[in-house]
Amino acid sequence: MPMKILIPTPLRPYADRKESVQFDARTVGEALDLLTGRYAELRKHLYADDGRLRSFINVYVNDEDIRFLQKEQTPVKEGDIISIIPSIAGGMQRWPEPGPAL
Repeated sequence: MPMKILIPTPLRPYADRKESVQFDARTVGEALDLLTGRYAELRKHLYADDGRLRSFINVYVNDEDIRFLQKEQTPVKEGDIISIIPSIAGGMQRWPEPGPAL
């Protein structure tokens, strides 16, 4: 059984609307290369022009952040789950005025 990559909802349109895919890979980087090889449109959403993962893309192996492991050289094995989590920014520019007390 290969390892699995979970594809977040905002990126699914670029991956044939798949929730997940499975690959045989030895590292996170190899798995992401296989993913973007299959779904080329994902590459520009995951990687900057210099070839590095975009700063707002967080990648986890079995809930462990790869930034605190070996980054893209983090080993993966059969049954591991890679999660791609894009950071989402936004919110209110200012707090709303308080309404009447209930």
